[in-house]
Amino acid sequence: MAPEVRLSGPDNEPLGVVSLIEALRMAGELDVDLVEIAATANPPVCRLMDYGKFKYQEQKRAAEAKAKQTVIEIKEVKFRPGTDDGDYHIKMRNIRRFLADGDKCKITLRFRGREITHQELGLALLNRIRDELADVIIVEQFPKLEGRQMIMMIAPGKKKPVAKPVPDQAPVAGTAAVT
Repeated sequence: MAPEVRLSGPDNEPLGVVSLIEALRMAGELDVDLVEIAATANPPVCRLMDYGKFKYQEQKRAAEAKAKQTVIEIKEVKFRPGTDDGDYHIKMRNIRRFLADGDKCKITLRFRGREITHQELGLALLNRIRDELADVIIVEQFPKLEGRQMIMMIAPGKKKPVAKPVPDQAPVAGTAAVT
């Protein structure tokens, strides 16, 4: 430990360069802790503060920052080439809900047996999904065949601001319209 330290007070006001013993005495008088801020400086920088309170506030700030972060999940919705309309509408409702929550969606179309020979049916289904959701999505990965399944990734798109109608301006009282 250095024989002298650059000291700042509890309200961060500079108190100058003082001896270590003097800094410890001042900390005892004010009933606070002597905390080393920058050990590599010459002389080392120390501050008089309540260390427990400082750690608590730092922890609280970190928790606030963590709470403000949003985690984007990838939700997977599975289809088959023969998915009927009822199931299709339920899956579309789920996709819309996931997108509204801000999550990305991985749409998987699984081929079984000889269905793989009719890939155009799967592509048509994925294109139908894309076209129905065109106003609310961004396609991150276009339909791509991976093994026996076709995959498309979509993410929530930017919401378009609703245009407000401009009210017609009424003529000012006292002026006559010239015709």
